[in-house]
Amino acid sequence: MKIHTCFRRSRGFTLIELLVVLVILGLLAGLVGPQVMKYLGGANTKTAKLQIEDFSTALDAFRLDMGRYPTTNEGLTALVVQPSGATRWNGPYLRKNIIPKDPWGNDYQYRAPGQHGAFDLYALGADNAEGGDGENQDVVSWQ
Repeated sequence: MKIHTCFRRSRGFTLIELLVVLVILGLLAGLVGPQVMKYLGGANTKTAKLQIEDFSTALDAFRLDMGRYPTTNEGLTALVVQPSGATRWNGPYLRKNIIPKDPWGNDYQYRAPGQHGAFDLYALGADNAEGGDGENQDVVSWQ
């Protein structure tokens, strides 16, 4: 009885094949990457708008109970912690009893009375500075 041992020569990828695959991956990353980043930037802005709407609802509830909006000095903290001397306070007015940061990790800006209404509430964008375009644009309650 003969035992045949068959050795097959394994064939790997050639350098040309590897380079073609790398070029294709590079092209895909170059075309898809900016679109994904643009989408993510827009998601942060939309998140900030939604959070500002939630804050506005909580501020309106505070006004219904107290007869006024929190002052600039009281700030958004008045939505989760009873201000001194506030006897009709019926909070906390935010669900998780915390004041969330904006999507870029900064505090929301609040002033009352506002320049654009009873209160101004806004996020300064990714650069945390007034003005800007794209991801750096301000997200405001009055627009």
